[in-house]
Amino acid sequence: PALAGERVRKAYQAASPRGVHIRILPRLEHALLGADLGRFHDPDITDLLRRPPRKLDRDRMREWVRGRRVLITGAGGSIGSELSRQVAQLEPAALALLDASELNLFNIHGEMAPRHGPILLRPYMVDVRDGAALRRVFAEVRPEVVFHAAAYKHVPLMEDFPEEALRTNVLGTLDLAQLAVEHHVEKFVNISTDKAVKPCSVMGASKRLAEMACQALNGNGTHFLSVRFGNVLGSRGSVVPLFQEQIRRGGPLTLTHPDMRRYFMSIPEAVLLVFQAAHQGRGGEVFVLDMGEPVRIRDLAENLIRLNGLEPGKDIEIVATGMRPGEKLFEELLTAEEGVDSTSHDKIYVARFKEPIPAGFLEKMAADCRAAGRDAKKIRALFAAHIPTYHEE
Repeated sequence: PALAGERVRKAYQAASPRGVHIRILPRLEHALLGADLGRFHDPDITDLLRRPPRKLDRDRMREWVRGRRVLITGAGGSIGSELSRQVAQLEPAALALLDASELNLFNIHGEMAPRHGPILLRPYMVDVRDGAALRRVFAEVRPEVVFHAAAYKHVPLMEDFPEEALRTNVLGTLDLAQLAVEHHVEKFVNISTDKAVKPCSVMGASKRLAEMACQALNGNGTHFLSVRFGNVLGSRGSVVPLFQEQIRRGGPLTLTHPDMRRYFMSIPEAVLLVFQAAHQGRGGEVFVLDMGEPVRIRDLAENLIRLNGLEPGKDIEIVATGMRPGEKLFEELLTAEEGVDSTSHDKIYVARFKEPIPAGFLEKMAADCRAAGRDAKKIRALFAAHIPTYHEE
């Protein structure tokens, strides 16, 4: 169960064509928590991509969270729901789950309520773009820690609807962050993305502006920090569930470019590192998570086909459809323009920026966002005006 992903891949790729089945035992610590050691499982994509397990000092995390009131936005999403589960285990005084999606909020609250009860959990069906509703939530919850995971994240959709990225990812974050200052929140953790590095897409640029807003607000009594990471395996709308559905329909599997590479991390791993960064952050940082080696999307597709007992090119075709607007062939986590500094954790770095956030940035950026309205050209112009590394592909 502790075998590195590269060795699991090699074993699987050698065994599968010969009709030999690979089975994997549960980890010993899972068995100690009640899992049956005799319950083998077939390899899945997380086994093939796994890296050495990350260690989290859960006692220190519990000391930080215990007895505090925590608010999580986007609480029903892929990252937000795992954040919610993990925070609830660290004994907060109260946990507010905020999401604009009725279904997502219903699912995460329904999953957690039987274990944690109505006193601890408070669901709020609120959009982060609704400033008045957010203000009511802050007044009622009085959060001491905020994890901000609510965002639009799909690159092609945001190319078509840049005004939505602006309203949610930028202005929504700004309103939430300003409320955090007003209500004396201790720490505000903004979940960001590798697409904010030298952004060429609307989504990436909107997330970089959100980071910059948090950097600009730091020092007003609330410690603001952002955490960047790449793709998470199995998140809604991501490539793995899409490929699985295409396999179920008999193919073909569609990818935009055969040489496209992406960084991948499991959802629990990403959340553990977010906690670690949040705990050690002192304010103003943009943390960068070590995502390991990038994975070629075609290799990912072929492995998924084989995991379903089929042969690539024989049972299921793989078709390249062409890159979409805003997409990069390779995502960048660390850039020559920025560079990084190490931290006390070997998988977490702090991004360096050549240029500080300029004075008056928040007021000017917010005014430009509102003046741009729904005009795509004006929106892209404001990205260019405020983000030194922004460029259009």
